[in-house]
Amino acid sequence: MNRKELTPREIVRELDAYIIGQDKAKKAVAIALRNRWRRQRVKGAIKEDILPNNIILIGPTGIGKTEIARRLSNLAGAPFVKVEASKFTEVGYVGRDVESIIRDLASIAVNMTKAERMSEVNGQAVRMANERILDILLPPGESTKHAEVAESIVKPDEKFNRTREKLREMLAKGDLEKRLIEITIRQGSLPMMQIFGPAGIEEMEMNLSEMLGSAFPQKKKIQKTSIEEARKVFIQEEAQKLIDMDTVIREAINRVEETGIVFIDEIDKIASGSNQQGSGPDVSREGVQRDILPIVEGSNVQTKYGVVRTEHVLFIAAGAFHANKPSDLIPELQGRFPIRVEMDSLGKDDFIKILKNPRNALLKQYAALLKAEKVDLQFDEDAVEEIAQIAAEVNDKMENIGARRLHTILTTLLEEILYRVPDKEIQDVKVTRAFVQERLQNIVRDRDLSRYIL
Repeated sequence: MNRKELTPREIVRELDAYIIGQDKAKKAVAIALRNRWRRQRVKGAIKEDILPNNIILIGPTGIGKTEIARRLSNLAGAPFVKVEASKFTEVGYVGRDVESIIRDLASIAVNMTKAERMSEVNGQAVRMANERILDILLPPGESTKHAEVAESIVKPDEKFNRTREKLREMLAKGDLEKRLIEITIRQGSLPMMQIFGPAGIEEMEMNLSEMLGSAFPQKKKIQKTSIEEARKVFIQEEAQKLIDMDTVIREAINRVEETGIVFIDEIDKIASGSNQQGSGPDVSREGVQRDILPIVEGSNVQTKYGVVRTEHVLFIAAGAFHANKPSDLIPELQGRFPIRVEMDSLGKDDFIKILKNPRNALLKQYAALLKAEKVDLQFDEDAVEEIAQIAAEVNDKMENIGARRLHTILTTLLEEILYRVPDKEIQDVKVTRAFVQERLQNIVRDRDLSRYIL
């Protein structure tokens, strides 16, 4: 089944491969993603009135909020951008304006679409690149230079073609990959210019050579490189020629408008709680909310690729909401996030699963790192349980940073091994409960020390 046609249950199963628990959040995002697929197949004018149900994920850091959104975009093959609400400022202040979210999303979509189109023409680009390499190895004009005397029974063109075929076979076999050749590389004649100014001016960041075109022709530089590296350069150049950038941009803008996903993290940082009214930073939190509101409601944003309509972009917001709650957001913005999911805190059992089960589980990552040094790393079941127990205890005693606590614990636990490898004496490493206790228990018991180390 096409990745864009996954059913909600299939989407959840895919998310389960990377994210432990959080069933309510997975179910909500799976339905939201499938509804976008359903909308594409709706006939008639009502299609334009079917808007996405934006989602707020509520819960502490390190429980999978960002990972859910990122994996969701991968499943949909959709343009995805993650932003932090606290980085934006109200219009009139120095800082990023909220429309830059959509401009960034458009750029990501163009790059994604361009990469896909270049991949489609890669086979043709490789053939054309090899022909260019053959032209360098045996320039077409060389046939006249090496013409045989009149008595020769071999015509110059036949000799040239036969030699070229031999070189083509050698290229195909990889016999000439390390041979050095001279190639001409095009360089931009002008550097990238960054313009700083009020909100919205960042769109003026541009490459002057794009604007002025042939008024400033590109510089050319002759460089000696291997055939292997030259082929990479030529493939990129030939693929660029084979794709139509106007078509790529049109398709990218359509993808943003129909399937784009924006993940707004730390949205609680711009919510004004009852204890914050009348005080706080100079830049109004409420002002940032009011600037975000039109983007979420649906507006036209000018980008360097054209106008982007945001009515059908899916927005997923997330925040811990320790000092405030979603109802502290302005009512208009609350209404644009109808689905709210309170995510579960992670405990010992969850940490055990996180360490072992996902495709990118931490234990698998460390085993892969040490395997590169030809060292076999294994964890006893008791050791995994002990690590999970320590992570849960430290999260309870100090700040709850969720699964990120496992990163700090494993780094401390394996620090000495990672430092000593490669070492001829270390071929196999087995982590036991006793090893974990020896390395970590003193740190855990000393609360001040664990605050700095774990």
